[in-house]
Amino acid sequence: MRRLLAVILTLGFAAAAHAVEMGDDGLHKPEWLRDTFKDLQEDHAEARSEGKRLLLLVEQRGCLYCKDMHENTFPDPRVLAMLEETYFPVQINLHGDIEIVDTDGETLTEKEATRKWRVLFTPTMIFLPPDLDDSMSAVDQAVSVMPGAFSPGTTLDMMTWVKEERYLDQSEEDFQRYHARMIKERNDGDTR
Repeated sequence: MRRLLAVILTLGFAAAAHAVEMGDDGLHKPEWLRDTFKDLQEDHAEARSEGKRLLLLVEQRGCLYCKDMHENTFPDPRVLAMLEETYFPVQINLHGDIEIVDTDGETLTEKEATRKWRVLFTPTMIFLPPDLDDSMSAVDQAVSVMPGAFSPGTTLDMMTWVKEERYLDQSEEDFQRYHARMIKERNDGDTR
């Protein structure tokens, strides 16, 4: 009986270690997310001043795929390092009423912005370029948009592909070919 109780407590502590705090809006609130006024032009400028790339993370309350990303993908040490060292992640609520300023200067609510950006799935990661065009919306100038939940390896590969600006020349290796090469180089045939 003591052994069973010890196992249950150990599993409980392990689960608690991977649990991410939830905000009043029902979205996960990990420490690496940036709490900003959601003026994307200002967020981009702050990201640049830190030598980082602006990353928009669109989520919604009750999203099982968002939960999976927060519990299994984002905590992966390789992905977490990228989120903390390379990116400036700002969370956008798919159905939110918080006012934001898009990269083109338009002021609208989160839900109006996500409609404008044609976001259909959560989570969706929108990777912004190093230099903004203030005449274009965030999604229209995004260098990559990653809709859906993916394993740590796939997410890491996308983050690396964007960081290294491989999207600028896809004549020999688009993202899928790059990702396949990374899987092969990891020599595991696995996307994790």
